[in-house]
Amino acid sequence: MQEVGGSNPPSPIFFIPMNIGIFFKVLIALFVAIDFFGILPLFLSLTEGMSPAQRSKTLIESVLTALFVGLLFIVLGRSFLSFLGITIPDFQVAGGILLVTLSLADLLQREKTRRKPEEGIGAVPLGVPLIAGPAVITTLLVFTDIAGPLFVTVAYLVNLAFLFVILYNSKLIVKFLGPAGSMALSKIMIIVMTAIGVVMARQGIAAIIAGRGVMQ
Repeated sequence: MQEVGGSNPPSPIFFIPMNIGIFFKVLIALFVAIDFFGILPLFLSLTEGMSPAQRSKTLIESVLTALFVGLLFIVLGRSFLSFLGITIPDFQVAGGILLVTLSLADLLQREKTRRKPEEGIGAVPLGVPLIAGPAVITTLLVFTDIAGPLFVTVAYLVNLAFLFVILYNSKLIVKFLGPAGSMALSKIMIIVMTAIGVVMARQGIAAIIAGRGVMQ
């Protein structure tokens, strides 16, 4: 007769729902942090005037850059930041300044000439800090401690794959908007990107002043 209240180990089957629950929690958290539909118009703005081949190349560069940066933080974790003496607020300030600088340069140019893909807009600012920004890096660090690197890596890969599909089909949106609509959206999104940079830098500075920039 089996003893009631015994300390028999739970069946592995009970771990399956728990593991799936953790995975979807990480998946949704990264989905929110990446902000797919916020990146989409910015991608359209930054790649306006590019040929389909150039746009695809830029997209691949941005996703691979975000993947590399994300895996770096998943594998090395907080120790990497501590070794470099860098905090998340430092990322916010640097990323914010970078976005403001690039946005204003785009907004103030008189001729609508686009940077060449080889100049690296796929890596910066698309890959970092627009995709793998402070919110994504923080989410990766926190959930790696909670759920482990495997779940976080798989969830991150799924999100990046989904983002790739969305951005790859962005040309359909361009066709829908037409030349005038695309130009208007481009200008608006450059202003939005400037505002995002200001907010990002302001939050980083506020965190540093408040003392939250100290690594735990």
